[in-house]
Amino acid sequence: MSTLTSLSTTVLQVEHDARGVVTLTLNDPTRFNALGAEMLVALQQALDAIARDDSVRVVVLAATGKAFCAGHNLKDMAAHPELAWYQALFAQCSKVMLSIQRLPVPVIAKVQGMATAAGCQLVAQCDLAVAVQQATFATSGIHYGLFCATPSVPLVRNVPIKQAMEMLLTGDFMDARTALERGLLNRVVAVEALDAEVEKLVSSILEKPRAAIAMGKALVYQQRELGTDAAYQLAGQTMAVNMMDAAAQEGARAFVEKRTPAWKPPSQHEARTPR
Repeated sequence: MSTLTSLSTTVLQVEHDARGVVTLTLNDPTRFNALGAEMLVALQQALDAIARDDSVRVVVLAATGKAFCAGHNLKDMAAHPELAWYQALFAQCSKVMLSIQRLPVPVIAKVQGMATAAGCQLVAQCDLAVAVQQATFATSGIHYGLFCATPSVPLVRNVPIKQAMEMLLTGDFMDARTALERGLLNRVVAVEALDAEVEKLVSSILEKPRAAIAMGKALVYQQRELGTDAAYQLAGQTMAVNMMDAAAQEGARAFVEKRTPAWKPPSQHEARTPR
């Protein structure tokens, strides 16, 4: 059994196929896959293990039941009216979200149902997102007196600010087609086409060198937070280092020789994005 698959729990199923595709499935449908302490711990353990495993190429984040993820469990939150408890919960959740961003491989949200509050945050935090037509999205905490502050972090980095503010201030639901138009999703498909559409993205990513994708993902998120001058400096250095990688050298030779690149398996000591 793969070390990763052994991390499966009652609330999170972990699958690792021979291609290097890891599927994390939120599996607490009776609580709408809420991000309670148990779920957050399971996710963090899986993400930490994935970060250490060079055989992983892509992560798919899926869910069972009617909801993709309903965010935090308000029953648990109401039962612990303590500042320290709330601080620990949101710090734990933020750590999971940052771990997704910092993984050296792409993470694809496979959304089969409702995603609200921190569940909507989870979709926004993933690198790519595919949803069924029936999926709905909302940062609904404001209905209960709680502004969705942590969900706003990735939301405003996906959705134009006025649309993001409308979601945050009203808590109203947005359908999948609107979420696609506003930049929260990459694809919207019929229920029966969800698996195939996600597989298209997975297959395309698997065709590319792992080192280039790892450097590229890190660069995109780093440069987004910088001014233009610093972003270009970091991007230029990243491309220079990327070109020194064996896969990029092979790609350049293949272009000159008008043939398909012959990628080799990723080494255990891949080039790293400069910081």
